[in-house]
Formats: sequence, structure tokens, C-alpha cells
Amino acid sequence: MILNPKVDLVFKKLFGSEENKDILMSLINAILPPHQQVADITLKNPYNFADYIEGKLSILDIKAESVDGRLFDIEMQIRSSKFYGKRVLFYWAKMYGSQLDYINEIPTADKQLEEMERLSQLEREGKLGYSGLKKCIVISLMDFNFFNDERYKRYFTLKDGDTNETSEDLDYLDLYFIELRKFKDELTGVRSTLERWIAFLNNAYKFKTQQLPQELAEIREIQKADLRLKAMYLDEQERMYYDSQQKFWLDQISYVVESIKKAREEGLQEGREEGKKVGKKEGIEEGIKEGIKEGIKEAKLSTAKNLIKLGFDDEIIIQVTGLGKNEIEALRKEVS
Repeated sequence: MILNPKVDLVFKKLFGSEENKDILMSLINAILPPHQQVADITLKNPYNFADYIEGKLSILDIKAESVDGRLFDIEMQIRSSKFYGKRVLFYWAKMYGSQLDYINEIPTADKQLEEMERLSQLEREGKLGYSGLKKCIVISLMDFNFFNDERYKRYFTLKDGDTNETSEDLDYLDLYFIELRKFKDELTGVRSTLERWIAFLNNAYKFKTQQLPQELAEIREIQKADLRLKAMYLDEQERMYYDSQQKFWLDQISYVVESIKKAREEGLQEGREEGKKVGKKEGIEEGIKEGIKEGIKEAKLSTAKNLIKLGFDDEIIIQVTGLGKNEIEALRKEVS
């Protein structure tokens, strides 16, 4: 069984290992604009699942630093949350603020001379105080829909609210959001390197018994990622974590199925009740038909709202409920 690269453990083991730095760089450069390309990176937290098990790590993200000093935090996330934007900002702030962690405690008397020498060395290296703060970039790869439009890539940075201009003095925050489910192109339609990476992440499970499509194999790093993924081995603890993540995803799907079933049953019952009321005025048979019709409509709306909350895209919701695109868009605004 080929592993799912959208599970954070597999993603980090694939992209966050020293031997796969070239794979990570290819993905980063596919997301960054041409003038911000990365020439080389240093992994700040190479993959070590034991650190996660022992509580040293709270999330399985990838932290890296480019040769020009930019700091990166790359995360794969499958769990939808309406607070995800705030979560991303929190981790950006934590990464930015942690650069000053060297002043978080007062040394004892016998350590003061040693501490002064250490701080002097940091000052000589330009790493002391605010002058040493580096730009922090968060890249979020999300297997759910978060923003209410069809764009699969979003980029946020600090700009002047009146002129829309950026300032070199404030150019320390970049946030990239890649919503994997919104990318709908077939494998034969991919063009950019980013499109190819998204196509790989979305379709990797298909490549166990077939060759990597030529459109993807043209990127050397994607070809390497495919081979590494097929050869990847999980030990017992890793497998338990992986299975728990897969179970979470299956539970979400089961929840959707049950929501659909429940909504339909409730809608049908509401329809019968409404039909009885209408029937007194318009004739029992015709009234029941009209009432059931209204009840089913309510059931579809309820189902659509549940699917929106779980992060499903418009196409799936339309297929499940039969509602129109305009109706789905209106419900998204209502839910948000």
C-alpha cells in the first residue's frame, strides 16, 4: 500500500529529511515568486518521530532556513478549522518571536561573565536585538477548503492600507495558502511546477501500480519523491500514528454520510408534517406531495451546510445535494 503524502507524518518524512532537501526546495520554489527563489536550505528540525512521541514537538511541521537568512515553516494539514487563519498567524508570530529567545532568562552571578561574552559574540554577528530578526514565511498546504472562492493559491504580506505598497522595513511576513482540493486539472493539463506538485500530492495513491505520468516525471524532484514514497517504511509507532490520522479522515467521511442520511430523514418527516397541514387546504394527496418537496429541499440545505463546514468543495456538494452553484455560494456566506 502506498502511503498518503497528505498525512503530516508522511509529508514530513518525505520532505523534511536531510537526504530529501532537494525535494523540499523544489516545492518551496514552486510556491515562491521568481525573485524570491531559494538557492539552498538548512533543515532546522529534520524528521525524527521520537521527538514528537516524547512531546518535544507539538506539530509535525518542517522548519528550514535559506542561505539568505529567511526562515520557513511548512505544514501539511488535513483537519479543517474555522480558526485555521488565526492558528497560522500564531505560529508565524511564535517563529518570529522565538528568534529573541536568547534573552529569556537572567544568568546567575557565576554565569554573568560567560553570558556577557556570549551576547557580545551575538552582537558582533549582527544577531543581537531587533536588528537580527529575519523574515519568516509560513507555507500551509491544506487538504480542505478555507477561503470562499475558487483560487487554490493565496499569498498574504504586509502592505500600506492606502497605497497598497510594501515597505522594506516591514517586509518580514509572508503567508502562503495552498488549498489542494481546489486544484481540478487532470494530470495531462498541468503546466507549472506548482501544479505538478499539487497533482502529485493529490494523486500519489494512484501511482503504486502505474508509472508516474510524463507530465510529472519531467520534474526530477517529483520523480524522486515518487520513488521515495513507494519505498517508505513506517515502524510500529509511526504506523499507529498514520492509522489514527487515516481513521480521522474516515470518521469525517462517515460523519458526512450520517449527516446526509439524517438530514434526508428529517426532511422527509418535515415534509410529511407539512403535507398534512397543506393537505387540509389543498387536498390531502397534493398537500403531502408539496410538503415532502419542501422538506426534502430543507434536507438538502442542511446537508450542504454540513459539507461546507467539513471543507468540501462546491462540485462535491452539488453532486451530493443537487443544489445549484449560486445556492451553495449563498450558503457559504451564511455559514461563514
